[in-house]
This record gives sequence, structure tokens and C-alpha cells, in this order.
Amino acid sequence: MTRLSEMMEKQPRLLSSKLFQRHRQFEVVLNRSDLAWKEIEKSRQRSSGISRESETAHSHAIQVCEIVAVRKSEEDDRDDTKTGGQKKAKQHYQLYPHAFTVSYVRRTGQHRWRCSDVTFHCANQALCEEWIQVINEQLSLLASRPKSLLVYINPYGGKRRGKRIYEQKVAPLFRRASISADVIVTERANHARDHLKTEANLDKYDGVVCVGGDGMFSEILHGLVTRTQTDHGVDQNQPDAELVPCSLRIGIIPAGSTDCICFATVGTNDPVTSALHIIVGDSQPMDVCSVHHNDFFLRYSVSLLGYGFYGDVQTDSERKRWLGPARYDLSGVKTFLSHNYYEGTVSFLPAEDDVGNPRDKLQCRSGCHVCQHKPSSKDKPWEMSEEKEKSDKESSSGWSVIRGKFIAINAASMSCACPRSPKGLSPSAHLADGTTDLILVRKCSRFDFLRHLLRHTNKEDQFDHSFVEVHRVRTFRFQPRHQVSLGDLSETPKKTGFGPICSGQMTCNYSKAQSSWTCDGEILPHTAIQASVQCQLIRLFARGIEEQQQLQ
Repeated sequence: MTRLSEMMEKQPRLLSSKLFQRHRQFEVVLNRSDLAWKEIEKSRQRSSGISRESETAHSHAIQVCEIVAVRKSEEDDRDDTKTGGQKKAKQHYQLYPHAFTVSYVRRTGQHRWRCSDVTFHCANQALCEEWIQVINEQLSLLASRPKSLLVYINPYGGKRRGKRIYEQKVAPLFRRASISADVIVTERANHARDHLKTEANLDKYDGVVCVGGDGMFSEILHGLVTRTQTDHGVDQNQPDAELVPCSLRIGIIPAGSTDCICFATVGTNDPVTSALHIIVGDSQPMDVCSVHHNDFFLRYSVSLLGYGFYGDVQTDSERKRWLGPARYDLSGVKTFLSHNYYEGTVSFLPAEDDVGNPRDKLQCRSGCHVCQHKPSSKDKPWEMSEEKEKSDKESSSGWSVIRGKFIAINAASMSCACPRSPKGLSPSAHLADGTTDLILVRKCSRFDFLRHLLRHTNKEDQFDHSFVEVHRVRTFRFQPRHQVSLGDLSETPKKTGFGPICSGQMTCNYSKAQSSWTCDGEILPHTAIQASVQCQLIRLFARGIEEQQQLQ
């Protein structure tokens, strides 16, 4: 018995009929998990020993949870007219005049999904309507599917394609799946954040969707998380506050200059794929880092907190926004040639051994078993006194303290993979394990730092350098060696040229007392920070990157 036959017989049948599809007769079977069909003629040939090689040539199966919609077919959208002559199609319609079309998810490789249709022809109207009714009944049982969405479109992000992408590629799919959407086109920075925080009636919706890049997602994240904490009376300014997870899922339709979060949670920056993940009701929990300065909340982060190199790149690129995405390349070269290092103290609380380590080569994928285990909130390991944390040695509280001169300090809460860096800054970082990977790049030569940067673009061990160390942590603090007020920092004269090419012992330029932290692409106003991981604070309409692509 073939795998398809086993699947068709495994569960009790809800419906089973002999239907026609493209002039061929198929046995079509629906059970609670699958819709499958196989050609009857091929089955007979196989049973008589004529053809065993082609037993799956005209057989197919799809999961009910990946059916987008089912509808009664009109004559002009039946697929038979595309495959044969009109005369033959006409004869076929006279014998089997009733048809229904099933729209479903089809994988096309490289983690992309497409919406495909299959049309079945029935001999009578009652049978056709029965199939439509029973399939719709099964779809209605999928409680995770959204029925009403709040959609924010950034018309200015990326190449200003957000509105067109939504209207042409996403909205038709939502309509096909009978999803209603209230659309708001943002008119200014933080429009979506402020609307979510104060005005939006969230009880009406099953999810919030942003059409834009990582900046637009950050707005939605801050608005939704802040609204949730306000509604539950939680003070976000307290670093040790236990934040309440958001009940609404967030969908990302990529339409920005950078779409790293979408890439890391779906595997591709494709609007149709993201729309289909929303339609089928996928749910991917995600950790969020809360960042504080003393007892003052600064921002949330889901991807990268970077000090030193990446902070300098972001700061410089902000002055070149008119260049578009090319500004990151120019600022990256300039920052690399400047080769600054910064002194400070990093203290952190290491994660437990059961969440693995950043060098175990265990990548976070759909159904990741590391992320399945959510730590108990009863025993928060970072609820320690400040006096204990400031100890110079690793104390009984479990804190570790490292002082040094650093070219870069990065905290990656996900792999941070993107098309330019397919494995990311920390390839084994997990989306929802309650940790972040703290990467410390100590003072080194320009050549050595280049070797480190090149590791982001290849498959070699990212951390196999003597000047690089990485720790999986639940919380960390950074204190710069030199205290500089925000006012002093803003008045620091800007360098106008590149730093001198280093030689011998002079490998770094130490002209600035401090760098800046970049938090998911935004510059923080303070350098002394505490970052604590809030385990699975939000959920996305995603399922993580699928391990193997099943082409259909």
C-alpha cells in the first residue's frame, strides 16, 4: 500500500466520491486532516501489474489546515478550458455540469508558498453542494484561523510599494478566504504604534497585520505590547516586571528595505507566502527583549541589540537616509575603516544547559523542540539584588562579569539571517527559548575583524576566533567605562574622515568615549542598559522555517 493510500485509509472518511478533474476520473476522499485524490484508471493499471512506476503520477494530497477556501465553480474559471479543446470541454460539462474549486497552499521551493486551485466536477448539484458544505465545516473547526484583521500599511517604507503590494497580492487572498480587514494607511512615524496604544478597539480583531519593513513591525510590536501591559496594570519601567503576553498575533507582509524578522520566521521575504501563513492561522511564539536604563523603559527588541560596530553603522547611516538601502553599505565601509573600540563592563546571567548553546549547530526550525519548553515564571533567575550583580567575580547568584575593550557587543535574539547573511549573526539562536545570544568581539586587528565579518556570509563557525566569545543569556547589563551624559554625547564633534589605517600595535582608533546601541534599527539614547528576555511575549502568524520543502 502506498503512502497516499495509507493516508486515505488512516482516518474515518467524511466524504468519498468518484469525481472528474480535467476529464479524468479520480477517487476523492476527505477526512478530518486531509483531502486526497488519486486517478482511478492508474489505480487499476497498478493492480493489474501494468504500471507500478506511475502510481503517484496522478495522485495528490493536501492538509485540510492548508486549504485556503472552497467555492462553487463558475464556467469561466473551470480549469478544463485551459487543458483541452472547447468542444471536448463542452461535452464534459453536459455530463458533469456541477463543479467546485478548492484553493490550497502549494510549496514552490525556497520556502515560498503559492495559492493553487483544483476543480472537481460532479454529476449532480446535491453532491457538489455536499462537498462544499462538508469542507467548509472542517475549515470552520480550525479555531486558529483569523476572521477579522486590523491592517496597517506604511506607504513610505522600502520602495514605497506597501499599498500596491497589499492591494494587488494580499487583499485578493484575504477576500478569497473570507477574512475581513480594516485597513489604516499610516500618515506619519509611529502612527500605528500610537493608534494601537490608545484608540484601536482590539476586541474586534483576531490579529494585527503590518505591511512594511522591520521598522513598521517595531511600531506594531511596541503599540501592542504597551497596550497589553496598560490594560493589565503592568509598569513597563520596572526592569523586573513580569510582562503579560499579547493575545493577538502579528502578521508581517514584507514591503520594506529590510525584512529580517519575516525572513527569520518564514524563510523568505515574499508577500504572498506571508499572506498565506496568516490565512491558515499559523502561530509562532517569539521572545522579546525589554531594554531599560536604570528604572526607565527604552525599547523592545526581537532581533539585534548592537553596540560598537553595528551601533556606529546605524548612527552613520541615519545621516544618509536619502541614499536608501545603499546607505548601509557606505556606512559599513566607513565604520570598518574607522575601526573604533570601546571600553566597558558586561555582566550577564547565563542560561541553563537545557536550552543548548550558541555553537551547538542546532538551528531553530518549525516545531523546534528547544522552543517548546517555556521556563516557569515562578523562578525568574534575574530577580537578583543589584549589589550581587555588581560583584567582580562570578558569585553564587550566577552572574558573570567581563571587563574589556570591545569592537562590537551584539545580542541576537534570533539568527538575524537575511539574504546577504543566510545563516545570520548567530545561526543557532532560537526564536522562543527565553534567551539571547551575547556576542563579544574584543579589540583586535582590522584584518582579524574582517575575518569575523566574513563569517556572516559563509557556513564556517561564526565564533571560531580567539577574540570572539559568545554566551547564551537570559539577561545582561552593560556599563561603559566613561560616563557621558546624553547632552555631552549629542555635542561630541563628528569625525569627518576615516581613521588611519592601523599598523603594528596601533590597530584601533579610540577617539570616542562611547558608541551607541542600535535596537532593531533604532538608536537608543543611553549606553548603560539592562536587557531582559521576556519569553514568548508575542506570537506571529508564522510557523518558523520549515526544515524540508515538500513541493506540490
